[in-house]
Amino acid sequence: MTADDTGDERLRLALLNASTSERATSQNFRRELDADLAEFQVNDGQLPRGYEFDGFVVTGSAVSVYWDSEQEWVDPISEWIREAVDRGLPALGICFGHQLLAHALGGEVADMGEYELGYREVERADHDDPDPLFEGLDEEFLVFTTHSDTVAEVPPGAEVIATNDYGNHGFRLGHVVGVQAHPEYDQTMAEAVTLTKDLPDERIQSVLDGITDENYARAAETKRLFDNFTDYVRRVRAERVAAG
Repeated sequence: MTADDTGDERLRLALLNASTSERATSQNFRRELDADLAEFQVNDGQLPRGYEFDGFVVTGSAVSVYWDSEQEWVDPISEWIREAVDRGLPALGICFGHQLLAHALGGEVADMGEYELGYREVERADHDDPDPLFEGLDEEFLVFTTHSDTVAEVPPGAEVIATNDYGNHGFRLGHVVGVQAHPEYDQTMAEAVTLTKDLPDERIQSVLDGITDENYARAAETKRLFDNFTDYVRRVRAERVAAG
């Protein structure tokens, strides 16, 4: 392994890519995560063979975790996730990844009956003492959202760390964190995803009109959470090494 700027070995993370637009999703996460990524296309049945990672990240997807008959890969990757968490690996889930982590760890994911789409304000639930994932972010921050499912119940023992008027936007359970939004999106990705949605033309146009340089610049501040996550993983790894 190579050394990073601190002189420590670079992180090795498993990237559990559940996306149906694999290339774009892979590029987004490789751009944002300061780590060596071992990528697995989990919706094609690819699973890590072991747990020799410093942590793992689960991406977004166009599917739902409760489509059991159509998504036979959800149960095997959920089992891998549970074992990885039991072994103490830190995890970050984004959108579907947030929902899959909740599902795998005993929470409940449900259809909202509506769609949250576009740049939206999210509020930290931990006003006085921000979660390590949100360190350096304001109490309210702008993110790009695209989902019709929600984590209706967090896993037992988990804490809600972010919300808005559509509900849960983040949770933590030990070393596991999930966020509902897509901080990794650039403007091109936001536009492309918006155009795939089966929603009234007026709503689609309203969302497209909101994908401005100004909104993107504000939302880009939320990318800080990727560095916060990798910093957290380094701390966990250092503690594990110190403990022998």
